[in-house]
Amino acid sequence: MSTDLHHVATPAGRDAAAATSLLRFATAGSVDDGKSTLVGRLLHDTKSVLADQLEAVEHASLRRGQDTLDLALLTDGLRAEREQGITIDVAFRYFATPGRRFILADTPGHVQYTRNMVTGASTAELAVVLVDARNGVVEQTRRHAAVAALLRVPHVVLAGNKMDLVDYAEPVFAAIAEEFSAYSATLGVPNVTAIPISALAGDNVVEPSANMDWYGGPTLLQHLETVPVGSDPSAEPARFPVQCVIRLQSGEYRGYAGQLASGVLRTGDTVTVLPSELTSTVAGIDVLGEQTDIAWAPQSITVRLTDDIDISRGALLAAGPLPTLTKDVRATVCHLHERPLRPGDRVLLKHTTRTVRALVKEIPYRVDIDTLEKRGTGELAVLITSVVNADRA
Repeated sequence: MSTDLHHVATPAGRDAAAATSLLRFATAGSVDDGKSTLVGRLLHDTKSVLADQLEAVEHASLRRGQDTLDLALLTDGLRAEREQGITIDVAFRYFATPGRRFILADTPGHVQYTRNMVTGASTAELAVVLVDARNGVVEQTRRHAAVAALLRVPHVVLAGNKMDLVDYAEPVFAAIAEEFSAYSATLGVPNVTAIPISALAGDNVVEPSANMDWYGGPTLLQHLETVPVGSDPSAEPARFPVQCVIRLQSGEYRGYAGQLASGVLRTGDTVTVLPSELTSTVAGIDVLGEQTDIAWAPQSITVRLTDDIDISRGALLAAGPLPTLTKDVRATVCHLHERPLRPGDRVLLKHTTRTVRALVKEIPYRVDIDTLEKRGTGELAVLITSVVNADRA
């Protein structure tokens, strides 16, 4: 879905790709706050629904005795979800507008499935947290905001939904926005945008609402199309994990393929191969079979070196300041298993393009997701592993 963005080979092509950049975002909120209806509204009003899918939802709505289209059925695909009227699993949807492409994760609102919100938001650059205007900020709202903060989602949108059920009253929305913003500030969330909407009626979702003339901000879609995404690759050192080695039978070509994780890599750059710590020079960079002199994250590329070095999957080519070599990794983690994590447990750690075994050495504290209280003493959970070239967090 994002191949054309990741494989742009020239600065001019990169500028052109920016106009249709990719935004990954997730929706979250308590049960019955209208997440699935909002997603359905976005898909429907941006004409991102196939005709046969729309027809099937229309028939399903009529069978339920509903006079209007049940937009939630566009995302709630599991039989249990349709029967119970709740979202259970994360539903991923892709849609696009002339200004941007989107990958959306509709996450469950029930407290039992909070862990699924972690899955959906783990790669998100923006989180839309819905609040039922009749109920205001509830416990699950705070829990989802805390998860977004823990995952360091850079942008958070507060969507005050069901404004049609509170007569589009500005004071109601203002109180919700103030409470949510104050709570988000305690979490360290850097950027919160509050938008009053009605997903069912379509107010301020794709089209501006005539019922809330007191609101002068963007619609939800306008904000999604214009919010800054990504970061400046040149601000970070180049890191290139090797995914596979490409060799021709003739022996005249040897390249290392993968995705540039960070930074900018140029022909002629000196790189250090980790963990061997051998050095070489970039002889060439190939993108889709064509040579180029420069590549930037997150492009998928093949790198050729001037020296014939023993490099295999999982090695890291680093340029600029080198990462610290360590066997100890300190991290704040989201534990999703029903069994509590304990010191001495063995876990799997994703390191570059490899999966390695790790050992939990210590858990100095746990965070109460409801109160944000730290139970225990210390700084961070520590994992011991045999990896020797992991960047220290």
